[in-house]
Parts: sequence; C-alpha cells; structure tokens
Amino acid sequence: MPGLDISPMDAAVYQIERNTPVIAKVYYSRPYANDRKVWGGLIPDGKVWRTGANEAAEITFYKDVYFGGKSVKAGTYCLFTLTGEGKVTFILNKELNQWGTYEYNPDKDLIRVPAAKVEKTTDHIENFTIAFDNQEDGSTHLVIAWADKQARVVIK
Repeated sequence: MPGLDISPMDAAVYQIERNTPVIAKVYYSRPYANDRKVWGGLIPDGKVWRTGANEAAEITFYKDVYFGGKSVKAGTYCLFTLTGEGKVTFILNKELNQWGTYEYNPDKDLIRVPAAKVEKTTDHIENFTIAFDNQEDGSTHLVIAWADKQARVVIK
C-alpha cells in the first residue's frame, strides 16, 4: 500500500445550510508551508498555479452560478490561480485531470476573474486551505488561504 501523502487531499463544500443541496464542491491537495516562502515562492508570482499541490484543484458546480460576476454553467472545471503585485486572479479551465500546471493551456480557460479581496490573515495558516464563506446576501465567497494571506472570489 502506498504511504501517506505529504500534501493530503481535501474537499470544501458550498451549500446554503446543512441538509440542503450542495451547490459547489472543490477537491484539492493541502501542502504545508514548512517555514518556506509561500506568496511569491511556493505560489509563484506571474505564473499560473495549480491552487494546491499535486493534481490541479477541481471545482464542480451543481447548478449555474456567477463566479466573480461571470456566468458559469453547471459542470466541473480545473481551478487555477495567478498571483503577483498583491493581486490574485482565479481561473476556471475546461481541461480536467491535470497534474500541476505542466499541461495547462490558457486556450482552455473558461474565465479569468480578479479576486474580490486579497488580505492578510490574522493567524498563520500552515496548510493551504480552500473554504466557502456564506454571506448574508445569499452569495458565498470561495476563499483560498495560506501562510499570511487570503484571497476571495464571490459566487452567486
């Protein structure tokens, strides 16, 4: 049997409240910071990043949504990010089952949207984390967080 993965796979689920239909789910791997430079290091500035470790993160929308203000049909997409100069761009790519960014093709991008907010975290986040943060207006924020920063994109 294979040993434990050093960047374990995880999932984040978006639903309005418990016991209601799931609207979106993200599968991703959670690397550790391990005292390494994260933003501008492990997350390279100016290069597309797989949004986690190992396989590129994948997000499934179970219904049509607006992602960063752009219409997205229900389906599964690779979730990439692009960082630099304090900005984060979220990318939904139509090519699935990618390992890292070795075969990333920007021609397969469905959309690219800027983060609604990039900010410092109050605590150090050792493992890369993706979460959904439900808002009072019925939307949610997809949040990526690692080390000392987090970035958000609005989903409605």
